[in-house]
Amino acid sequence: MNSYDFRQSRLVIDDDGIAVFEHLRGEARNPFNMELRADYADMLRQVEADAPRALVITGSGGSFSGGGDVKVMHARLADGTQATGVRQRILDIHDWLQRLRDLQIPVIAAVDGPAWGGGFAVALCADFILATPRASFCMVFLRIGALPDMGSIHLLPRAVGLAKAKELLMTGRKVTAQEAERLGFVHSLHAPERLREEAMALARRFLPAPKVALGLTKRLVNRAYELDAATLAELEACAQVACLAEPDHAQALERFVAKQPMRFDWDRDAPPAG
Repeated sequence: MNSYDFRQSRLVIDDDGIAVFEHLRGEARNPFNMELRADYADMLRQVEADAPRALVITGSGGSFSGGGDVKVMHARLADGTQATGVRQRILDIHDWLQRLRDLQIPVIAAVDGPAWGGGFAVALCADFILATPRASFCMVFLRIGALPDMGSIHLLPRAVGLAKAKELLMTGRKVTAQEAERLGFVHSLHAPERLREEAMALARRFLPAPKVALGLTKRLVNRAYELDAATLAELEACAQVACLAEPDHAQALERFVAKQPMRFDWDRDAPPAG
């Protein structure tokens, strides 16, 4: 097991290759301040180096993240520095946001309490969002006269459709966990005391998956709305060459011919209902 302490967060990678990145300022609703943003960049460098098989992102203290630190924004406004360097700060965020979306492993957000503003945006970067019934999601930016940032305008329409995204981005209203599940961007709801266990269990279900095929599938799906069918076909063809050259493919064919069970079978390995 490897553990890394950052400024306001911690990364732990267990012996199975499941990484957990936890926000540690639960007493302040885990604000998405400059320190936590820097932590994400450091965490991603470590994940890229250690190459775990899955990543779980979670909060602490009954909160995923309440969004930006408004007190810091107010202090900057008071001393005249609020607008200084905004463009570069946003571009720096997008550098690690893109790397987070492009990780070729399953990324699971385990959301308890508020995932507001930047916290909502980061959760949308995950492939799966698990939440508790008391979780809530809010594109709160317009309440403080700010543009929805951290990729929100790109990510939310892809998660809920254009019309619903306009509503949520332009009203800044709160979405309950139950509505989020109905809208489809929350995968499942779990009791607070079971949230992390369920997120880890979901991550472990991917351990037998063919790593290269899984990662390339994710990369291509992430580009599906930006590319035309012909371009995707070319990428599909090239990616398939890489997948069929992997030992996972040969081993799966051998198992099939020998009438042995596949190593990766999502339906077979599903936990019992109820």
